Amino acid sequence: MRSPRSSSTASAATRRPADVRATLIVNPFASRVTPELAERVAAALGAVETIFTERAGHATELAREAETEAVVVFSGDGGFNEALNGARPETVLGFVPGGGTSVLPRALGLPRDPLAAAAELRAGATRRISLGRANGRRFGFAAGVGLDAELVRRMDARGRREDGKRPGDLVFAWTAVRALAERRVRFDPALEVAGHGRAAFALVANADPYTYLGRLPLRLPRGASLDAGLDLLAPRRLRARWLPGALAYVATGRTRLPLLRIHDADRIELRCDSPLPLQLDGEDVGDVGEVVFEAERAAVTVLCGR
Repeated sequence: MRSPRSSSTASAATRRPADVRATLIVNPFASRVTPELAERVAAALGAVETIFTERAGHATELAREAETEAVVVFSGDGGFNEALNGARPETVLGFVPGGGTSVLPRALGLPRDPLAAAAELRAGATRRISLGRANGRRFGFAAGVGLDAELVRRMDARGRREDGKRPGDLVFAWTAVRALAERRVRFDPALEVAGHGRAAFALVANADPYTYLGRLPLRLPRGASLDAGLDLLAPRRLRARWLPGALAYVATGRTRLPLLRIHDADRIELRCDSPLPLQLDGEDVGDVGEVVFEAERAAVTVLCGR
């Protein structure tokens, strides 16, 4: 659905030219998106066109077909991921937080409020950032094989509310507790990280934090950066008696847990003992037997805050 508006280095930032035209892509089913708010975001951006997605994967098509210099996405993390996989190399991308988590715009220093974020994008700067790829598909901030991808799948199985929105953070936390309890918090090695050894599951990050629980940042592979390669954090195994150590790692970054860690890598290869779920930016992309993660350094130009 379309409506007019009335309807150097990776870390270096440059000012956005005032005459850059922007198309706004809106996911109407994202947790915080309403038609009224979408119209106000379009006005704050000065978007020349607003397009609403109609199905899964639609943002990929719309980003590829956009005729403006910039494409801004008002959505959750799934919509951002779709745009990253569709945008042409010369397109400047922007991200307005419309989901319950919206990790990528927060990683770029934007406020959580959609109108405030849109205003900063219009008056802000551009920068080059790095992305990750998993078996060729791009992701912006995080990927997981095993446990966290299983949690994403379980959340998807819950479906959406009557208004089309996804359940919130409390439901996700309860889903995680139930998943751990079902296995009695016993996770044995289930995959091989090539050249590094075996692990129970794997988290791959292109940004720090890995995700958020409400306002709480979950810094899992600590030190990951949108200006660098990929980081990996993979528990070699996990037991119930080690949960205090896991919580200590989340809180402080220090623990005695048996962890496999990789920092600023260009390539990470995983081989699973049997197919395991894979998630990219919080989206279930199916089961995999092998995954090749690759860093795509300085891959795309994005709009960022002041």
